[in-house]
Amino acid sequence: MVCDITGMDVANASLLDEGTAAAEAMQLCHRFELLKYIFVFSQLLSLYIKDATGKEVYRLALQTREQHIRRDKATSNICTAQALLANMAAMFCVYHGPNGLKHIARRVHNATLILAEGLKRAGHQLHDEMFFDTLKIHCGCPVKEVLDRAAQRQINFRVYSDGSLGVSIDETVKEKDLDDLLWVFGCESSAELVAENMNEENKGILATAFKRTSKFLAHTVFNSYHSETNIVRYMKRLENKDISLVHSMIPLGSCTMKLNSSSELAPITWLEFANIHPFVPLDQAQGYQQLFRELEKDLCEITGYDNISFQPNSGAQGEYAGLAAIKAYLNGKGEHHRTVCLIPKSAHGTNPASAQMAGMKIQPVEVDKDGSIDLAHLRAMVDKHQDNLAAIMITYPSTNGVFEEGVRDVCDLIHEHGGQVYLDGANMNAQVGLCRPADYGSDVSHLNLHKTFCIPHGGGGPGMGPIGVKKHLTPYLPNHPVIALQDNDGRSLGTISAAPWGSSAILPISWAYIKMMGAKGLKHATEIAILNANYMAKRLEKHYKILFRGARGKPFKKSANIEAVDIAKRLQDYGFHAPTMSWPVAGTLMIEPTESEDKAELDRFCDAMINIRQEIADVEEGRMDSRINPLKMSPHTLTCIASSSWDRPYTREVAAFPLVNLRNKSSCNFTSQYLFYRVLHF
Repeated sequence: MVCDITGMDVANASLLDEGTAAAEAMQLCHRFELLKYIFVFSQLLSLYIKDATGKEVYRLALQTREQHIRRDKATSNICTAQALLANMAAMFCVYHGPNGLKHIARRVHNATLILAEGLKRAGHQLHDEMFFDTLKIHCGCPVKEVLDRAAQRQINFRVYSDGSLGVSIDETVKEKDLDDLLWVFGCESSAELVAENMNEENKGILATAFKRTSKFLAHTVFNSYHSETNIVRYMKRLENKDISLVHSMIPLGSCTMKLNSSSELAPITWLEFANIHPFVPLDQAQGYQQLFRELEKDLCEITGYDNISFQPNSGAQGEYAGLAAIKAYLNGKGEHHRTVCLIPKSAHGTNPASAQMAGMKIQPVEVDKDGSIDLAHLRAMVDKHQDNLAAIMITYPSTNGVFEEGVRDVCDLIHEHGGQVYLDGANMNAQVGLCRPADYGSDVSHLNLHKTFCIPHGGGGPGMGPIGVKKHLTPYLPNHPVIALQDNDGRSLGTISAAPWGSSAILPISWAYIKMMGAKGLKHATEIAILNANYMAKRLEKHYKILFRGARGKPFKKSANIEAVDIAKRLQDYGFHAPTMSWPVAGTLMIEPTESEDKAELDRFCDAMINIRQEIADVEEGRMDSRINPLKMSPHTLTCIASSSWDRPYTREVAAFPLVNLRNKSSCNFTSQYLFYRVLHF
């Protein structure tokens, strides 16, 4: 869709907002040309210039999980970006199609032409006659008069530094809105009268060489679903191909796929919260300001930190912001040479990529046989790099599922040698109400509000990754060129998102979750989450090796030619989304049940895993072929099960309904692993 509309060859799916998209494009040009200078058009929006000047920028790329493989050599530290919002944009284009989009564009442009004509009749001057939907207006009367009249109609304008005003029109603008705009600028005619008296030859930009003549969105999908009936059915067909939380638990380890309750989500659709621009004057957003203050107070109490910045749009952006704050703090002390970041192999997979983007040099730290940080190796690395040590990035509990008993000693060791401690908040769901990162020595953390604090992140967001910091890092938190968040003393790390408070419209979700749960509820949720994980580990330990309780290795690969991917695919036949696979250790599955699942659902998942273990035993003991068996041929599609022919050495019932409780399962598979492998092999 993006390629069609822009005429470009490749589009990137890992973008967070306009600011980081612009930074992406500039960084891409820099990497391609290896030159030092980027020329910025003087009339480009200043927000983008601010985002690109004097600070590191994200390098977002086509691959979204590569950081778990390439670590510090990854081109992105983004896990899932905001794919959910990208899907919304895609469905907008699917529904309207090329003709619908052109109709919307003509309507927007015509409304802008009417406004421009009325402004000129009222004695105002346009900065440029070549426009589409945005006008820069040099007022023919005192600007204050216009702004006072605008306030009476509850209209905000962009005020340029030279005193001119900016107006943008979109398809939501109605005739009444145009009438109000014309009145604000002193035009005595209505929009209808202005339009009636306009020259029919006035076609604006459509009469210039800028008018597009090439075809776009020619694919069938953009030309088929233009009624509500058809688009809903199309989206439902796509939904049927997903295994989501409405079907069963999603056991993705370190992803915290917990309940996003309707009581938390409903408020973001209310007019009191929705459809407010991030740059409105603060006296028009006092409710949001109160929400920010209360949520910051609650998060500080939960984490022990002194201040919170809500600007980061994702956990990955939060990592970058936290590290950038550390770097700015060290630079402010004159310690520019401190650039080494120690990262244990048990830390979250995005950490090395984030540290590299923040301009740090990564040094890995080993883990011991129990999965904890190897303290002896850590001390050796600290001694080796003590003069240049900037920080350590740790995850607590670690991605190995271990609560580091020596976490306080780790923090003390880093501080003794002049470094800062970044604690990744990916697994904060196991800490809330039980312990606080700042209390055991952390200086800064990001919080995945789309994990621990209930903002949805299945399907890719939208996320929020605010960072909490100790007091000494507060002056270095992100600022913003439009709405000042910090004293302009030059210490702030800069701006990392296009909006001052990130994706602020979803913050009511976390605010509501914390208020409804209360202190006791939050603590109880954490206890249940830990209990659920340990219960599942206990049930499965006789059937699978729980990593760091036994020898490493890939026993099923050796004994039955079965790999983690085979188990992950087979779980789809049991109605479950796969756990996190082959990370943080290759050949493993990482499971996180969260507190949202009851014992019955935990048992259903454990029963599936235990039955799969028996299927592996059938291969190990020769009762099933090592190449043609329920795991290697999974997942079994609806087409496969309903086919008139069946040539496999096991029954259709074993394929699709391996357990009795699956006869009423609500999901079915559409793609087979076997076919997938055949295509790859070909």
